[in-house]
Amino acid sequence: SIARELRGTGVTLTTLCPGATRTGWAAASGADALPLFTSALVPKMTPAQVARAGYEAMMNGRPVAITGLLNRIVAMGGRVLPRFISNPVSMLMLGDPAP
Repeated sequence: SIARELRGTGVTLTTLCPGATRTGWAAASGADALPLFTSALVPKMTPAQVARAGYEAMMNGRPVAITGLLNRIVAMGGRVLPRFISNPVSMLMLGDPAP
């Protein structure tokens, strides 16, 4: 909504939504043990790749930058799939067994 409010002012806003990123944060927080980081099916980007994607999106005036193809697919799934499907998938990726 802020990006929309800024239209016509010459100021843009880009929200960067990175997926799993190879940083020291994952190890320090224990998140590196979660399926999001351990699965070979989930690509992990480097901080430089995430920064470049965010920078390019910002320079192109895009209001949202979701890095990586799989992350974009998952984000779209959240919009089109019912919650009874999308919530358990999210919980699985975050290491919380589905109820």
